[in-house]
Amino acid sequence: MEVTGVRQREAWVAGVMPPVERVRDGLWSIPVPIPGSPLRYVLVYALELPGGVAIVDAGWDCEDAWQALVAGLGTAGYEVADVRAVLVTHIHPDHFGLAGRVRENSGAWIGMHPADAALVGHDDASLESVVTQGRAQLAATGAPGPVVHGYSLGSPGIQSFRHTGPDRLIEDHDVVDLPGWDLRAVWTPGHTPGHLCFHERGFGVLLSGDHVLPRISPNISVQPRQLVDPLGTYLRSLRSVREIDAGEVLPAHEYRFRGLRERTDALLAHHDERLAEIEKAVLEAPGSTCWEVTTRLTWSRPFETMPEFLLRLAVRESLAHLVLLESGGRLRRSSEEVPRWFPGH
Repeated sequence: MEVTGVRQREAWVAGVMPPVERVRDGLWSIPVPIPGSPLRYVLVYALELPGGVAIVDAGWDCEDAWQALVAGLGTAGYEVADVRAVLVTHIHPDHFGLAGRVRENSGAWIGMHPADAALVGHDDASLESVVTQGRAQLAATGAPGPVVHGYSLGSPGIQSFRHTGPDRLIEDHDVVDLPGWDLRAVWTPGHTPGHLCFHERGFGVLLSGDHVLPRISPNISVQPRQLVDPLGTYLRSLRSVREIDAGEVLPAHEYRFRGLRERTDALLAHHDERLAEIEKAVLEAPGSTCWEVTTRLTWSRPFETMPEFLLRLAVRESLAHLVLLESGGRLRRSSEEVPRWFPGH
C-alpha cells in the first residue's frame, strides 16, 4: 500500500487538520472536524458540476464542523448555496449530521442507500424504543450498569436516527445523476446496513467512506435494528470491492492511498486474527460472557482507560466476532439471559 495523501498523512502524524486539497480536476477533499473523536476529522469530497457542486458526506452537526465545511467549499470557489446534492456514504453522525443543514441552505437533494434510509426519521417515542433495545442488547453481553445505561437518547449514534430521510434512494450499481461524472454506487453493508462507496470510473478512484481505511479497521458491531451478522456481511463486502479498478482510494478518514487489493487483504487478515484471538479467549475460559471476553482482548489503548462510549463500541464489536464464530460452528452460546460462550460442537 502506498500513501498518496502525503500532506494528509503528515497532518495526521502531527495531530493537526490537513489542508483542503484539489485531488483531481474538479474533485476536492475538505477536512471537517469531529468533536471529541480520536478520528479528528471526516473528509468531505466536493465534485464540481455545471453551476454548482455535489458533496459526498457532510460532517458532524456542530458549528465548528459547519464553519470548516463553509470555508472548505470557499477554498474550492463555492458557497453552501451552490451545493446541488449530498451523497451520504452512511448514517453515522460524522457523515450524515450536516446533510439536513446543507439542504436547508441550498435546496440540495440528499441521497443514500435504502437500508440506511430505513433507519432515520424517528420520533422521540420510536427512539426511546431503540434505546431500550440497545440497552437490553448491552445488558445481554454482561456489560456493567454504567456502560449499559450510558446508552441514551443523547448518544451520538441515536442522534443520526432523528434526522429526516433522503430525497433520493441510491441502489447498488446505480450511476448517480451528476453531470460530467461517471460515479457508480457500490453497496458495501457491514459498518452500517446501507453503507455506500462511490467508484468514479473516469478518474479511476474509489470514494470508500468508512469501508476501507488506510490505517484502521472500521468498527463493525451488533446494533439494535441493524444487521444480525454485521461482521460476516462486512467481510463479504470487503471481498466484493477487492477487484475494483481503482488506482487511488479516497477514504472518509485519515489519508488517500493506492493499493485497494492489498489493503482489503490486510483487513481480511486482521479479522481472521481477531476471530482466532476471540476463539482462543473462549477456549481458555469456557463460559465467559461477551463482556468478559472483551476485557481479555488486545486493544489500541488500555481497556480500563476507555471512556464509556468506546467500551460500548468494543463490546459490540466483540459480539459481532462471536456471532460470526457461532454461525460457523466454532463457538456456541448458552440460552441464559446473559449468554455464556463455549467451544463449538
